[in-house]
Amino acid sequence: MADNQFGRSADGVSRRKFIAATGALGSMAAAGCLGNASEGSSEGSLSADGSSTVYPITSKAGSLWNSNPPADDEEYWGPGQYDIDSDENLADYWAGLYGFEANDSGKPPFETSIGLNHTGVGLQKLEEGQVDIGDASAPVSAEFPDRSESELEPFVDHVVAVDAQPLMVSKAVQDDGLDKITLEEVQGIYQGEISDWTEVEAYDGPSKEIQVIGRAEGSGTDTSFRNNVLGDPDAEMEVDSRKGENQQVQTTLEQSDNAIAYAGLAFVSDQAPMVNLVIDGTEYTREKMADPEYPLARDLHCYTWEDTSEKEAAFIRMILHPYGQQQFVEPADYLPLTDERREEELSKLPEPSN
Repeated sequence: MADNQFGRSADGVSRRKFIAATGALGSMAAAGCLGNASEGSSEGSLSADGSSTVYPITSKAGSLWNSNPPADDEEYWGPGQYDIDSDENLADYWAGLYGFEANDSGKPPFETSIGLNHTGVGLQKLEEGQVDIGDASAPVSAEFPDRSESELEPFVDHVVAVDAQPLMVSKAVQDDGLDKITLEEVQGIYQGEISDWTEVEAYDGPSKEIQVIGRAEGSGTDTSFRNNVLGDPDAEMEVDSRKGENQQVQTTLEQSDNAIAYAGLAFVSDQAPMVNLVIDGTEYTREKMADPEYPLARDLHCYTWEDTSEKEAAFIRMILHPYGQQQFVEPADYLPLTDERREEELSKLPEPSN
């Protein structure tokens, strides 16, 4: 049986999707509700789950999709601002590109449900048929390093943005003079060789034990950090606590006076400030983190399984368009894709039918 570029079988039905569909049908039949998956939506719903780093992008996209603002809403839609010739509501336009019909009630042709977790959970749910899109802040090859290329092939990668991952500290540590830190010092802290802030050259405060915060094992942020800072996605680390979500990292920093952590750029705040990372004499300020040479920049992914459905393509195409990059990516403090990269990612999607 021949496979196409996405690993989908020639008969057009994957075993995973068959199991997921029959399981869902069985559950609905038992409940006596074999009907629409979402009331008022003739096409069911689109679900995503995974990385808390990617969540601000897909969550806002999903929220606006569900609210389906009209074309004259220039704050959230206004297609004319983006060289889009349409007078349709937001979701009606993007879904309509793939033949989904507008709903007379004003609701979108299908609704979205966006979960908040971490990369490992999202990719596992995607593989098991529990969601349509797996949000990931690390490539699947880094998340599942023991899997063969053929085992990873069903995961179809859609890069939607770039995140420049910063080092962050408690505000009190910054107030004590720490505005930069070297890569070697960060490595020493996370490998248990540096335990007091006075051992860090730029620090100018009193002796203070370092509270070392890590992300949960299995999160894409943790995998990316280990790989980029410690040189191996499975590198050993010595941390005082691990947090499952970027939001929890931010809260811990804001409530502590001695902590260091890493998270998505969107989670830097006045009380959880970033410090510049110095690598081989180059100091990477926030503005310089957009440089291609910055080693902690990473792609942010929306994975689909085997083949990208038209429903998935409509949603992802919206995020990849300059409209989505401006509305969903930039407000989250992530870097939009270059035009060249956007075209590359758009080429992975099914062509619109309309």
